[in-house]
Amino acid sequence: MPDQGLPQVITLMGPTASGKSALGLELARRFPCEIVNVDSAQVYRGLDIGSAKPSLEERKEIPHHLLDIRDPGDQYSAADFCRDVAQLLPEILERGRTPLLVGGTMLYFKALLEGLSDLPAADESVRAQIEKEAEQKGWPCLHAELAKVDPQTADKLHPNHSQRIARALEVFRVSGKPMSELQAASPVGDKGVLAAYTVCQLAIAPRDRFVLHERISRRFQQMLDAGFVDEVRRLFSRGDLNLSLPALRSVGYRQVWEYLEGRTDYSTMVEKGIVATRQLAKRQFTWLRNWQGINWVYTQEADGNLLEKDEILLQALNFLSKRSI
Repeated sequence: MPDQGLPQVITLMGPTASGKSALGLELARRFPCEIVNVDSAQVYRGLDIGSAKPSLEERKEIPHHLLDIRDPGDQYSAADFCRDVAQLLPEILERGRTPLLVGGTMLYFKALLEGLSDLPAADESVRAQIEKEAEQKGWPCLHAELAKVDPQTADKLHPNHSQRIARALEVFRVSGKPMSELQAASPVGDKGVLAAYTVCQLAIAPRDRFVLHERISRRFQQMLDAGFVDEVRRLFSRGDLNLSLPALRSVGYRQVWEYLEGRTDYSTMVEKGIVATRQLAKRQFTWLRNWQGINWVYTQEADGNLLEKDEILLQALNFLSKRSI
């Protein structure tokens, strides 16, 4: 049972294309909830189709927070996110509603639960140099460089996980110390924003990874049919944005951007976009396998048959009823 002395918060995690947003909306229709976005792409204005941002109609029906709060040319860090959530949660609770945090940016959830290590701030000039080197050598080469200076961090990263490789190298070049050493020297314990709350953690996913792969392929094509290329073209035409920015390193946006630059053809862009999204889902699963306190909501039965929307919702409602939400 939850600690009745602490206000309650719900988190809903899962890999991309698993159905988080749809389940979050259904939960918010049945409980007095307001949804807090935990997706690092959806914070940016103009990144709508490719980030699967909730529609304006959905946002009118259910209050959503931390959507469209930054220009794509701006930086938005996990520390920024934690600061914004720390301000939001009491406001939502004061309205007599329950915060429902929905998204797939696992680093943000981890920061909320465990706090942040004392790492150096982003350095745009160093990051730009790293991006330039990546274009010349490729991310696997930079991953190998990271393995020499910070093997502990490199071991946790895929050779093509550009954002985290870039950040780890940036930390080393700015501070002269490995990120793993700085994190170990700054234990976070229970300093996370959510330490002051009772948290019910839900995660949604199919049991069969192949089902998720099929959903990813289908959804990427649906995004293209909905005008994803034109969305990125509008960003491209601004002239002040580039692939060194966090917004445009988001899965899908990078691949379409490279297509607009003429570096790939259309079919290659589609293939690379789907592969990159599947790799993202794999990384998210890796996070979740080691996550403590998760209540799993499955979109398939044990025999592999897909569940209906109401059956998926019922699983989540059962978990929440046990937690007196």
